[in-house]
Amino acid sequence: MKKIWMFCVAFLATVTMMMGITKVDAAQPNYIITTDATYPPFDFQDKNNQYTGIDQEILKTIAKREGFTYTLKPMSFNAATQSVTSGQADAVIAGMSITDERKQVFDFGTPYYKSGIAWAVKKGSAIKSLKDLKGKTVVIKTGTAGADYALSIQKKYGFKVTYFSDSDTLYNDVINGNSQATFGDLPVLQYTIKNGTKLKVMNPTNPYEAGWYGFAVKKGDNAQLLAAFNKGFAAIKKDGTYQKIVNKYLGAPASEFTGSKSDNSSVFGILKSNENAFMKGLWQTILLTLFGIIFASLWGVLLGIMGVSQNSVIRGVSTTIIYIFRGMPLMVLAFFIYIGLPGVIGTKIPAFTAGVITLILNEGAYTGAFVRGGFEAVDKGQMEAARSLGFTYGKSMYKVIMPQGLKIMVPSFINQFIITLKDTSILSAIGILELTQTGTLIVSRNSQGFRVWAIIAVIYLVVITLLTWFSNWVEKRTRS
Repeated sequence: MKKIWMFCVAFLATVTMMMGITKVDAAQPNYIITTDATYPPFDFQDKNNQYTGIDQEILKTIAKREGFTYTLKPMSFNAATQSVTSGQADAVIAGMSITDERKQVFDFGTPYYKSGIAWAVKKGSAIKSLKDLKGKTVVIKTGTAGADYALSIQKKYGFKVTYFSDSDTLYNDVINGNSQATFGDLPVLQYTIKNGTKLKVMNPTNPYEAGWYGFAVKKGDNAQLLAAFNKGFAAIKKDGTYQKIVNKYLGAPASEFTGSKSDNSSVFGILKSNENAFMKGLWQTILLTLFGIIFASLWGVLLGIMGVSQNSVIRGVSTTIIYIFRGMPLMVLAFFIYIGLPGVIGTKIPAFTAGVITLILNEGAYTGAFVRGGFEAVDKGQMEAARSLGFTYGKSMYKVIMPQGLKIMVPSFINQFIITLKDTSILSAIGILELTQTGTLIVSRNSQGFRVWAIIAVIYLVVITLLTWFSNWVEKRTRS
C-alpha cells in the first residue's frame, strides 16, 4: 500500500514539475523557502506581481552572493512554519519573531530586524487608551508577536479576542466596526496606513516589547543554509546594503510598490494592472479542477461499485472510506496531506500534488456516495431479469445496472463538478497560487478588498456558468 501511495505521489509530483511549478538549478544548492506574502513591508507582491519586501530582498541578495537558489512558497504564517517543521520546506522568512518557545523547534539565523508591537483603532474612534478596550473586541493575526502581546494583556484590560489568518480581513474588521482595535508589528501597521487603510496607530513612538525577527530552519536541519544566511547577512550589514534595503521599503511612498492611483482606484485599473496574475491564478484553478474532477470521478465510481458488491468486506471498505473522507473538513485533509503525511512516508509532497490528492479523496468520497445510491436506485427487477438470462453478477452490473444508474447520476455529477471548482479556493491555505490566493496577495498590496474580491467573484461565477452549460449539454446528450 505504501508503495502504491508513493507511486501516486511521485506521478503527480512529476506532472507538477512538467507544468513548470517546480524549477531546480542542479548547479547550485536549491532550497524551498516559505513565507507569508501578505505581510508588507516585509513580504508581499509588488505592482508587477513579483515577491518583494525587506525579507525578500535580504534573502535574494544573500542567495546571489552565497551561491544558492531557492523556490519561494507563499502561504499563511502558521502553514509556513508548520511546513518547515514537517520537512516540506527548508526554511521560513516571514517577519517571524524570535521567541523562547520557537527556539525549541527552530534554529534561527542572525537576527535581522528589531521591531515592536503597536495597537491601532479605526480613524475617528472614541477609544483613546488600552483601558477603553474593556468589554470590546480586539482582532489579532494568528501566530504573530502582536497576537502574543494582546493575549498577555487581555485579562488586565478585559477585552475579547477574535482571530484572523490574513491582515487585510483583520484591518477591515476594525474599519467596519466588528472589532475595535488590533495589535501588530509597528512597521507593518504604519505601512498599511501609508497605503490608505483607515486606521490610526495609538503608540507610534513607544512600541511595546521590542523584539527581533529571524530567518529559521528546522532545529538540527539545514545547517549549511543557515550558515550561508549568516555569512551573507554579515556581509550586507557591513557594506551598507542591508540599511539601503530597509530604507527603501520604510522610506518610499507605498505607491512605488502598489502602483499608481489609476491602477488601484477602479475595477478596470486593477484588472489591467494585474491581468497576468489573474490569468495565472485562473489557470491554476482550472488545472486543479480538471485533475480533481477526472480522478475523483474515477475513484468515486470505483467506491460506488464496491458499495454494491456482493462481498460484505468490500462493501464495508467502501462505506468506511466514504464515511472518513466525507466527514473530514477539506482544509484539515489538505493540511494533513501536505504537512502531516510527509513525516510519515519520508517524502516531500509538492503543494499542487497535495491539493489534487485532497480533492480526489474528498470529492471522490461524495461521488462514491451518490454513485452507490444511483446503482441502488435502479429497480431490483432489472438485476433479477439479467440473472435469469444467465448473466453473472458482474456482467449484470456492467451491462444492465451501470448504464441505467449512471444516467440517474448525471445531475449529481454536474453538482459535484461545480463543488470541486469552488473547493479549490480552500487549497490556497497550503500555498497553491490559485485564484483565491492570487486575490489575497493583490489585496495585501493595494488594500482594495472590495474591488479585488468582486473581480474574483465574477471570474468564479463566469467559470461556474460555463461549466454548468457544458454539463447540461452533456446531460441532454446522455438522455437523448
